[in-house]
Amino acid sequence: MAFVLYPDFLLLLLYLTHGSAETCPHICLCIADTVSCSSSGLTKLPHFLPSFSVTLDLSHNHLSWLGPGSFNSMPRLENLRMSCNQLITLSEGIFHNASSLRHLDLSSNKLHVIEQHYFHGLWRLEELLLFNNKIVHVEATTLMGLSSLIKVYFSLNQITDFPFFSIQDHSHPFLSMLDLSSNRLSRLPWEDVKALPRLVQRGLYLHNNSLVCDCSMYSVFWHWDLRGYDSVKDFTDQHTCSIYGNQRRAIRFLQNNRFFLNCTVEKAVSQPVTVLLSSMLVSEGETVRLDCQTSLTSTNLSFTWLSPSKGYITESSIDDTLISLFPNGTLEIQLAKVNDSGLYVCTAVDIKQARNATREVKVIVLLPAPEAFYTGYTTLLGCTVATAAILVYLFLTPCHCNQCKQKKPPTYDHGSIPSVLFCSSRDQSQMHTNKNVAFVEAVISEEETEWTPEN
Repeated sequence: MAFVLYPDFLLLLLYLTHGSAETCPHICLCIADTVSCSSSGLTKLPHFLPSFSVTLDLSHNHLSWLGPGSFNSMPRLENLRMSCNQLITLSEGIFHNASSLRHLDLSSNKLHVIEQHYFHGLWRLEELLLFNNKIVHVEATTLMGLSSLIKVYFSLNQITDFPFFSIQDHSHPFLSMLDLSSNRLSRLPWEDVKALPRLVQRGLYLHNNSLVCDCSMYSVFWHWDLRGYDSVKDFTDQHTCSIYGNQRRAIRFLQNNRFFLNCTVEKAVSQPVTVLLSSMLVSEGETVRLDCQTSLTSTNLSFTWLSPSKGYITESSIDDTLISLFPNGTLEIQLAKVNDSGLYVCTAVDIKQARNATREVKVIVLLPAPEAFYTGYTTLLGCTVATAAILVYLFLTPCHCNQCKQKKPPTYDHGSIPSVLFCSSRDQSQMHTNKNVAFVEAVISEEETEWTPEN
């Protein structure tokens, strides 16, 4: 008997043969789409890792080097854990064909420099863990292209500088945590730090570093502390700086600010001469005008506002037609919205006298209140019309036959009586909220004509 093998059947046979070869490596544990090779004494990757893997755990091994295309056969890989190994460097192209990665854990290794090619092509990556390595330098374009990044952990390393300028609104729209704590950062480019997206500033952790005390540094932290950022508030006693770079003279500058009282405006200190605090309640859609009246009397002042939603606002930086900053420092916001609520801080600067003062205004934008009288009137009118219609139906219905002209005792649908009597929403709410009152329903006894309440 002759058999004819069609091309489609051959393709199916080859696919099944190839799939059957994808078995779990004998030193790993495979459950569904998760492959765990943790604590297996590995010095190199196992051969023939299953291509269906979504999670791969290679932690707690002895991996020191991974070649290009190490995960080339795993296009579905989303979670890769390689913590607690001996990795010193990563080869170029190591993550080729692994663009589905969302979580990458390289913590507790021996990486020294984070080179720009390490994470090339990982545009879906959301979480990157690099803490507890030996990192001393992060190249400028390392994080570029990682547009989905949400959290990055660089703590417990030896980093002395960081490319803050590479993080911008359009390049990292979702980045909300950048942990640089417990490193060796001393003098940072504070202008680049202040230019970071608001979401990044809120989640930037810089405690336990070797910061040098200066007015530019203090200005940034003073504003973050004023806005209640958790990165500052939760680690107040761990934010220290050294006076004149002398590590033996370190102070907790958020708890002891006496060193910064003589900071001048030219050094961008935000320690105010006088702080005036007020609050304002407005309805959504109204125009808000915030004045910047301070203790400074000079006519040659410059003004800067710090808003909760727009960041720093100056005359030259306004790009919103609904926001205006007048020469006297008044900030005007047209068509205010609920998300415009928050603390607004105006800093007035007298350049000649090297003094500054601050005014704080707490703005609360409320939604328009409903017209309670109009609603109550409509409800009352509706109940009155309904009651009148029921009475007309019961008593004024015309009779068209002789039999029905004979008077009979009227019958009532007693179940509908409560809906007629309790037209007021207040009465109905009392019936439902008073737990000690049983609902009264009329029941006519066969022997008696009076109503008895049914419990």
